[in-house]
Amino acid sequence: MDRYKLYINGKWTETGNWDTVTDKYTGEPYAEVALAGNAELDAACAAAGRSFAQTRALSAFQRAEILDAISSELKRRAEEIARVIAVEGGKTWKYALGEAARAHETFTFAAGIARTLHGETVPMDASSRGGDYFGMWIREPVGVVGAITPFNFPLNLVAHKVAPAIAAGCPIVLKPAGTTPITALKLAEIIEQTEWPDGAFNVIHGSGRTIGMGLVQDPRVAKLTFTGSVEVGKTIKQHSGLKRVTLELGNNSPVVVDETADIAHAVSQCVMGAFSHGGQVCISVQRIYVHDSVADEFIDQFVKQTQALKIGHPLDQDADVSGLISVMETDRVELWVKEAVADGAKVLTGGKRIGKRVYQPTVLINTRKEMKVWSDEIFGPVVLIEPVSTFDEGLKLADDTRFGLQAGVFTSRIDQMFASIRELNFGGIMVNEVPTFRVDQMPYGGNRNSGIGREGLRFAVDEMTNIKMVAVRV
Repeated sequence: MDRYKLYINGKWTETGNWDTVTDKYTGEPYAEVALAGNAELDAACAAAGRSFAQTRALSAFQRAEILDAISSELKRRAEEIARVIAVEGGKTWKYALGEAARAHETFTFAAGIARTLHGETVPMDASSRGGDYFGMWIREPVGVVGAITPFNFPLNLVAHKVAPAIAAGCPIVLKPAGTTPITALKLAEIIEQTEWPDGAFNVIHGSGRTIGMGLVQDPRVAKLTFTGSVEVGKTIKQHSGLKRVTLELGNNSPVVVDETADIAHAVSQCVMGAFSHGGQVCISVQRIYVHDSVADEFIDQFVKQTQALKIGHPLDQDADVSGLISVMETDRVELWVKEAVADGAKVLTGGKRIGKRVYQPTVLINTRKEMKVWSDEIFGPVVLIEPVSTFDEGLKLADDTRFGLQAGVFTSRIDQMFASIRELNFGGIMVNEVPTFRVDQMPYGGNRNSGIGREGLRFAVDEMTNIKMVAVRV
């Protein structure tokens, strides 16, 4: 097995302790990664703090050139990195390769933001007391960014924290997900070859309780950015003090399909949105509400396309679905479906486990809000479909949730489109598209229990910079 060291203060660091990363389809050992403790966390935060004087002094041109260099190398090494994503993350090849391509774009977008980051003048003479003043505000980097990232996008969700930090001029301490740390270390190999200062990018692998909470509470960290569960997000908020915090949390993404929708298009998009990466995406399609006049047609097509999905090893280029991230998560998904069935839900297809880590793509009907598969985030290959008598009823059911990340609607009526924009309390409304849709320069984030703040390069940079007001008496 290959062994991977931590990346701290511009050096590859052993700790004496090694953690095994598994192939998420077979469960077999894949590689070993050095395991960090408090000493390594302290060294990473100290290095990042020392490097801030250098990162904040880099010009916009220099920061953009660094980001472009990272982007180019990601593009060159896309297949190599996609292979790591597939094996350590269980993501099928086509989606792993797509993630590598998206990360390349994410760094490219960040380079554009670095080149155009600016403030504005302020019309001081608009005040009766400001006539003798020239006013402007500028943006400056906030300081060390602590980034905690999830397993499901081990490259592109890392990129959405690292790229804007570099664009803003902020050093980074990154704690990737414990199940998928190798991809982040591959990114460190790339960043090491650029002009980004030593100590300004650090990757530490360790437990959430030790390394994660240590990063949250370290006084040298000025800004925290986290993607993960609601429960952990709340804990971070409670212990972060006066740090700036961006939280991208859960969802149980709804879709509403009205009788005027292109049903074939809606079905194909919803199948992709429900089962890509085994439903382990914050914006995976989970709840579908279909007008009852087209519900039978929609369900029939949806079940047929679901049954056509191929299950296999992530490196099988024809595979659509693979294993879930852990046996524990497969246990949970299986339990939630069994509970729903015991309470009256009906399985139209799937509903069975294959081995320890694979759960069949599953379609449920006759579900109710009291069931976990309806009210919570299942984060697995399970979708429920329910008929509704009106589009408005579908919107009300879609919005009846504690979450609010993204929602999708399919309709040919412009009044229905605007009704959904008006009535749905979500951070993003995707029209004639599934909530799983995202391009990397758009604002992305949730309302209610789905988070605080927004990602997307320009919006993340705003959250990683301070506004400095300058007033000059002339």
